Amino acid sequence: MTSADFRRIGAAVSNWGRWGAEDERGTTNLITPQKIVEAARLVRKGTVFELGVPLDADGPPAFPGRIAPLHLMTETGAGQEYPGGARWSDDYVVMPLQAGTQWDAFAHVWYDGMLYNGFPEDTIGPHGARRCSIDALAGGVTGRGVLLDVARHCGVDWLEGGHVIGPETLDAVAERQGTEIRPGDILLVRTGWWGKFAAERDGAGWISTEPGLGLACVRWIRDHDLAALAMDNWGIEVAPGEDPAATNPVHCVLLRDVGIPLGEIFDLEALAEDCADDGRYEFLFTAPPLKVAGAVGSPISPLALK
Repeated sequence: MTSADFRRIGAAVSNWGRWGAEDERGTTNLITPQKIVEAARLVRKGTVFELGVPLDADGPPAFPGRIAPLHLMTETGAGQEYPGGARWSDDYVVMPLQAGTQWDAFAHVWYDGMLYNGFPEDTIGPHGARRCSIDALAGGVTGRGVLLDVARHCGVDWLEGGHVIGPETLDAVAERQGTEIRPGDILLVRTGWWGKFAAERDGAGWISTEPGLGLACVRWIRDHDLAALAMDNWGIEVAPGEDPAATNPVHCVLLRDVGIPLGEIFDLEALAEDCADDGRYEFLFTAPPLKVAGAVGSPISPLALK
């Protein structure tokens, strides 16, 4: 299978119309109130894992066309003193909405003039996306999280750039961990790629390639009815891609056809260690996006609670 097949595969796995002609929430519709209640019962130790990466000067290198986050202070308290001795500080951040740990909205990647659920591409303009923007998902990415630790399964700290993860690997990892994948789950896949950046701080090398999913995984994702997918690499799919004639085919199918939110640049290192220690690879996961109207992505600070 090559990535030239993505249109045919996209048609086969499409969720268009499944939740109605006006739906913009995609697979997050699979997270029912009952599933959230069940996920809350997974919290037994009270341990919280922060899965977001720092937004600072030492953070991940900016993807081409984006800048690193700029943190600016507007007030430091210097020279101020209000009645009673009060002082105050203030600041702001200038950044691309997809500069760090993030969700991709369905309006982020598409093909053939159509977004998820058949909305036309001209609904995206200079004032933002009128359809399939990130605020359609606000409050809707909380539920049972499941980690598949591919790097640990392969016996390495991180997979090599260009390593293609296929569905057979995902099945093998789940079997070895004793992890059941259920409809409505939020799947986290560890490649170790963020751990590589944290260890080496080679931004140029890190962004030039990555291990990631091959196109064959999209059927596996659709067949398992996952609600969301997140990884610790910068772009979900393997780079360089399986077919140089097709750009981001996994993004194209998963965002446009399946309608599943994609999370990128997660820090899964501490969570993976804990899961290996106690043998539990399931947890309560929560990661609401910022409600930026019309945005095609959002920074997030995801949490896993065990």
